[in-house]
This record gives sequence, structure tokens and C-alpha cells, in this order.
Amino acid sequence: MGIRGLMSFVEDHGCEFFTDLKVRDTKIVIDGYALFHRLCFSSDLELRYGGDYDAFAEVVQSFFASLSACDICPYVVLDGGCDISDKKLTTLKDRAREKIQTAHSLAVGRGGHVCPLLAREVFLQVLARLRVRFVQCFAEADRDIMTLANHWDCPVLSSDSDFCIFDLKTGFCPLNSFQWRNISADKATKNCYIPAKCFSLDAFCRHFSNMNKTLLPLFAVLCGNDHVNLPIVETFLSKARVGAAKGRRHGRVLGLLNWLARYADPAEALAQVLNYLPKKARGSVQELLCCAMEEYQQSPGRLHDFFQGGTYVCPDAVNLGLPEWVLVALAKGQLSPFISDALVLRRTILQTQVENMQRSNAHRVSQPIRQTIYGLLLHASLRPGNTPCQALPPRPPAFREVERIQKNIKTSVVEAVELLKGHPDLSTLTELSLARRQMLLLETLKVKPTVLEPVPAALKLPIAVSCFWLQHSEAKARLHHLQALLLGMLVGPLHAIINSPGNVVAAPGQA
Repeated sequence: MGIRGLMSFVEDHGCEFFTDLKVRDTKIVIDGYALFHRLCFSSDLELRYGGDYDAFAEVVQSFFASLSACDICPYVVLDGGCDISDKKLTTLKDRAREKIQTAHSLAVGRGGHVCPLLAREVFLQVLARLRVRFVQCFAEADRDIMTLANHWDCPVLSSDSDFCIFDLKTGFCPLNSFQWRNISADKATKNCYIPAKCFSLDAFCRHFSNMNKTLLPLFAVLCGNDHVNLPIVETFLSKARVGAAKGRRHGRVLGLLNWLARYADPAEALAQVLNYLPKKARGSVQELLCCAMEEYQQSPGRLHDFFQGGTYVCPDAVNLGLPEWVLVALAKGQLSPFISDALVLRRTILQTQVENMQRSNAHRVSQPIRQTIYGLLLHASLRPGNTPCQALPPRPPAFREVERIQKNIKTSVVEAVELLKGHPDLSTLTELSLARRQMLLLETLKVKPTVLEPVPAALKLPIAVSCFWLQHSEAKARLHHLQALLLGMLVGPLHAIINSPGNVVAAPGQA
């Protein structure tokens, strides 16, 4: 989520709304999505050639080393798939279009920031290697982050302006003022700490005539966030003359906050908003605004249970009747949100990367693999349980993929591969023997087992995927392409051997 103009507004008033904080010896709940983007974009990494993943992994490791040096115990919470109502689809499509333009800018040598496709997976791998506790929510994580931080009475680390609206007991620390590269020591105790800024919701409300903080969710949805972008709200803003002089920076933010500060509570303010709208529209607008305001309330999920006992219960996911192993794998980040989107919505959004915009997007070559995945998901039994019928959008028989076509997006219909009789459904997939699983994988990649017999075990999967790529690539691969690919596979293992403890590299001329 995110509220238009709010973060820059509060940063412009930093002396009023923020307090200095020495972060040490505490739990901290981290917005994982915000963190890996921040580390990727603020570390001078190469973003144009597919991803500088080794350097990115080192940055992530350094960040958590700084936390450890200050006795800060991090809990990372990541967004999952789209909400089951799919209410953010318009926003997600708009962002996809923006990302295409930014990727094109990078591709032609100009500036911009686009996360490489595997940055999220690398981030999760580093967390696992460092044994940093993390969870992947079933959908958007903001409410879960707020609820967990309040349960533990600890700060939130993010860059999302929605955390200026949540009523957080210990506050919200923006990532751009969290100086993890500049660890300091207390002069008296010599204890290390990370200098940071902490947003004060109380100071923010005092600035606007001691407004009731429960009015802030209504401010968020009227100002415009990822969930609400109603043209009819503009009718209210125009008729009520809410906003500063045209062209003034943060006019809408200031105007709405000053207007809302007149009212005692959200019910009174919402009634006044509806008075400015046509009578026939009031009922539907009220329902939508109230539903959107719920996004700023406590989450029914209990993430502290997951971190203490390994069980994460998301009511939406449970009500859908997904197999238990899928729920566990999603929570542990072992399955991508791509899977939950395909399962629940029968729609996926293929992420843009920096590439030649005149050619087909790089996801096209792997479409046959996704079709097999869709085949495994096609007959998954979703039992709505207590989920309201209107909450689940109709599930079409085929799958839709939102993909890049040149410099725009297009929704393509993709048929799932009907698996042969005898293949398992999703609920029993993990019960297959290792040999059966390998057979299913190789059938998907169109590779015969005999091809991989002389290949070392660690390279069997990369080689099998390379064989698939050579057969399905739109542009014919040349010898130097294959040589570069094989060299890339070998560099990592060779680097590990050379730098392993006790290894001695012979000097030139020595045996």
C-alpha cells in the first residue's frame, strides 16, 4: 500500500514529526519487500544485466551483521500474493506499465531502478543462511506487520507511508533514515546502536489541532491509496473545496487533514463526505470506503504464533481449503506468491526486467513450464468455507498472464497442460517418491534421463534447464551464448573451492 504524497509531506516536517532513536537491544519487525528494494537500489549495484546477485547478497549480509552487532533481533515479514478480492489489480497494472518504462530507460543507458528478477529469491536465501526469522504472508503484509509489532511492543522498519497511519505502540522507522552503515557507540555504556528516526503519530495529530487518530484511515482512503481510487471522491474534494491553492506542494494532504480535524470521529466525517455525493451513489461509496478503512485495523492472523511455534494461520488461506503442505511452503517462502495467485485468481503478473523491448519478453521461453505448473494447480480443490461468495472472483477454466508486449502490458490466456492419467493432484504431490518427482520434472523440461547421467549431481538441474532453453529459445542460441552460460555455472563452485579454508593456490611455476 501507499498514500500519495504523505511520505514526502512528513519528511518535509521531519523536526516536528520524527524523534531521534538509538536502536539497540530490541526486536524489530521489518517490511521485507521494502527492505530488499531499498538495499538493491541504494547500494550502487549493476541493474542492467540481469542482476549482480553476489554483490546484492553481500549487502544483505552486511545489513543483518549490523543489526547483530547492536543486539537487534530482526523478524522479516514479506508480502505474499494478491488479495483474494483482486481489488488492487488496476494499481498493479499501472505499476507494471511504469516499470516497463523504467526498464526501457535502463536498457538504453539512462537511469532508473528495476529490481532484477531473482533479487527476492536471493534475499530469502541469505535470510535462510543467516538464520534470520522470516515469514511470507498469504497476501499483503502491512496489517500483519502492524499487529506483530504491537504484540511485541517493538518498532517497524519500512518505507511504506501506510505505517504513518497505523497506530503503532513503539513507532515506525523509515528505512531512508536507518543508518545501519554508520553504527555508533554510546559514550557512557559503550554499547553499539544504529541511529534512526522514529515517526510520532501523536506529534502528527497534534499538528492538526489534536485530531482524533481514528480519522487517519479515512484520510488515507480519501487521499488515495492502492485500494481506493474512485473518481467520485474527486467530486467530494471539488465540492467541499478541500485542498490548498492549485499547484501548492502537498495541497491535497494538507487540505484533507485540516478538513478532517474538524470532526470528532470517522462516522461523523464520513457522513459529511457522503452529503457531497449524489444520493444514488452514497450507499456503494460508503461500503467501499468502510471496507478500505478496515485495511488499517488489526490483522486476524497471529504471526507471533508462527515465530514462536512454527504455525501460521491465515484465515483467508485456511477458508480456501488449500492443502496443508502448500500453506506451510508459502509461509516459509518455499513457494513463490506466483503459486497462490495462480491457485486463487487463475491469474499471474509476469515481472518486467531490463531487456530489449522490441522483442518478446524473457518469460515467453518458460511458458511451457508454467503450463505444466498450471496443470498441477488446475484441479486443486478450493473449498470456500467461511469465505463470502462475493470475496472470491470467478475462476476461469484457463489461466491469464499479465505480460509485457513491447512497451505496454497485455493479458494473455494460457491453457494449462492436462497431465496424463495417473499423475498426482496438488494435495498428494509431496507424497510422490523422489524418482517420480524427477520424472515429472524431466518430462516438463523435455529432457531424457540418459542425457544427465554423466553430469555431476549439483549441475543436473542447471544443465537440464539449459537443454530446455536451447530447444525453446525464440532467438537461436550461438556457441558463445552456451559457453558463457556454462562458464557462469562453473564460476561459483570454482570460486568456493579457491577460497575454501586450508586451500593453497600454487604459485606460477610450482607443481
